Amino acid sequence: MEGQILTKGKASTVEKEQAGSFAAGMNFYKLFWVFFVGCFLGVLVETLWCLVTKHHFESRQGLIYGPFNLVYGFGTFLLTISLSWLTKKGDVWVFLGGILIGDAFEYFCSFLQEAMFGTVSWQYDHLPLSINGRITLKYSVFWGLLALVWMKFLYPILSKWIEKIPSHIGKPLTWVLLVFMILNTVISGLAVTRMTQRHDGIPAQSQIAVFLDEHYPDELMHRVYPNMMYVDP
Repeated sequence: MEGQILTKGKASTVEKEQAGSFAAGMNFYKLFWVFFVGCFLGVLVETLWCLVTKHHFESRQGLIYGPFNLVYGFGTFLLTISLSWLTKKGDVWVFLGGILIGDAFEYFCSFLQEAMFGTVSWQYDHLPLSINGRITLKYSVFWGLLALVWMKFLYPILSKWIEKIPSHIGKPLTWVLLVFMILNTVISGLAVTRMTQRHDGIPAQSQIAVFLDEHYPDELMHRVYPNMMYVDP
């Protein structure tokens, strides 16, 4: 009798777990999907913007494999966790918070890229009210507007969609995509590092460098990263 009760108790617990969402609230799974979708949506928006303003297609991806960019992914992640509590205080606060978070993050990304690879992917020296060419008023306003659209409209919709994914699909898929993004990031970072070394005239001195030269030559790298510029030492 006691065994049957325990068995029923375990069964009911499992049923409750299966009935509930694997990404309820703002847990690890939810935030990963926010990051992943942000990586893709950012590239999509930037690509469309380039088509409208420059009238040609131009790669905006930040990773070698797939239409993904970590800057947009982490930016979306930061906006979500930093501004969720401000949505109840009004649109002005979300807008200002978006400017603050966006500018700080954009400046950090530009500084980090230059420090690690000796390159930058954007330069705003020619625009008014820029700081070290890394951030400028024009794109500060864009960050604020983006934060408003994301927190007020897109994120609530995306959150509901994510929570509708069955747990037995959502959990393993999350881990598969996480491993893919990590490997993609590592190989992209190595390829960019080796590209910088070639630019500086450093020959391949290891099997890894030879592999990178063969599979990720400058022609490919410039096609993937057309806006990447070397910074004079």
